[in-house]
Amino acid sequence: MPDLLEFRGVDTHYGDLHVLKSVDYRIEEGEIVCLLGGNASGKSTTMKAIMGVVVPTRGEVLYDGRSLAGVSVAERVRRGIAPVLEARRLFPRMTVYENLEMGAYTRGRGPEFEEDLERVFTLYPRVKERLDQLAGTLSGGEQQMVAIGRALMARPRLLCMDEPSMGLSPVFVEQVFEIIQTINRQGTTIFMVEQNANMALSIAHRAYVLQTGQVVLSGPAGELRQNPMIREAYLGEMKVE
Repeated sequence: MPDLLEFRGVDTHYGDLHVLKSVDYRIEEGEIVCLLGGNASGKSTTMKAIMGVVVPTRGEVLYDGRSLAGVSVAERVRRGIAPVLEARRLFPRMTVYENLEMGAYTRGRGPEFEEDLERVFTLYPRVKERLDQLAGTLSGGEQQMVAIGRALMARPRLLCMDEPSMGLSPVFVEQVFEIIQTINRQGTTIFMVEQNANMALSIAHRAYVLQTGQVVLSGPAGELRQNPMIREAYLGEMKVE
């Protein structure tokens, strides 16, 4: 399959702080790819570079074979890249319906809008029950449903998810990962930053591991799940001497 997203030798800086260091990723159309790493490894910066919030100081990010240099955040969404932000980042004083509307702001209100709403309601019947409720009054799990639904309203080819299970109860975590698989089966490519390595590797096709801004491991998710370094560092398994 062709690469939908590619990082080629990407460096990023915050002032003098060198965050990503000659990073290479490739995400093929139709894949689920997860990015693992500890705090301050560069995972969120990766997502910001995809969306155009952080501009590489070296290298380039390509989407569908074309460089994203100089492309605005809104234009990236129009081209089919949609984020599900860390900590959900809904508009708390707006209703659930208004939040979903915001997801389609680059597309307008054509007949496809209602189709996309129905898709969200099929995935998340509870969202339909909460349409008139202020988003800030929802539970964490319900807010994540709306956040994913809002991203789907953009009809993305590539869904970029930053810590989708963060702060959720175990029941909601299971639901989120099941929905991610469903969305992928419906044809959306997914690039996911996730702390829950075990769950992420269980549904991903491939994975990358970042340490201090550098890719130190990559490969099929099933293989990485069996890697001793991954098992110790991310799956909570200790070495037996």
